[in-house]
Amino acid sequence: MVKTASTMLPLGTKLPAFTLPNVDGSTFSSSDLTMAKGVLVMFICNHCPFVKHLRTALADFGKEYQARGLAIAAISSNDATAYPADGPEKMVEEATEAGYTFPYLFDESQEVAKLYKAACTPDFFLFDHNLQLVYRGQFDSSRPGNGKPVTGEDLRRAADAVLEGLPPLTEQRPSIGCNIKWIPGQEPTYFTGEPAKDA
Repeated sequence: MVKTASTMLPLGTKLPAFTLPNVDGSTFSSSDLTMAKGVLVMFICNHCPFVKHLRTALADFGKEYQARGLAIAAISSNDATAYPADGPEKMVEEATEAGYTFPYLFDESQEVAKLYKAACTPDFFLFDHNLQLVYRGQFDSSRPGNGKPVTGEDLRRAADAVLEGLPPLTEQRPSIGCNIKWIPGQEPTYFTGEPAKDA
């Protein structure tokens, strides 16, 4: 696996709009998120060991912060032809087994990932009530095998600030994970394929 870092989309970027199929069979739109105190869009998938490492904590985070008024949506943009474990049917199973209470959406064309300049799984994008990007970066410093506990402290601090109407965090570290599995020949210009350094 190639460790890939977030592109760190510029703060203040307006929430890119999308409409995608959800694992429950419905169609879900970003407009369904806009009445919340804040919006979290995260790019994850089923098979990535970095996502699996956070799986339980992501489910717990979702339950806790949705109850506090944060709207959350997860998106899988991996090439399901090359990686069938990340396809829609398996996403249904994963959402149930993991206990995800947020929409889990399939970005078959990968166009939504490109709108966000998403690069890795997991990749987190947090927007305030004005739908402006205030945080992009890691869940926390835990990685598979590094011995650090999964706390979600970075994303939690950022989400707490949004919910309390406080300014964005000044220190934001990129998320690190597997690169999004792009459809051959459709890789975005920002994808280099070079492994990331994780301090």
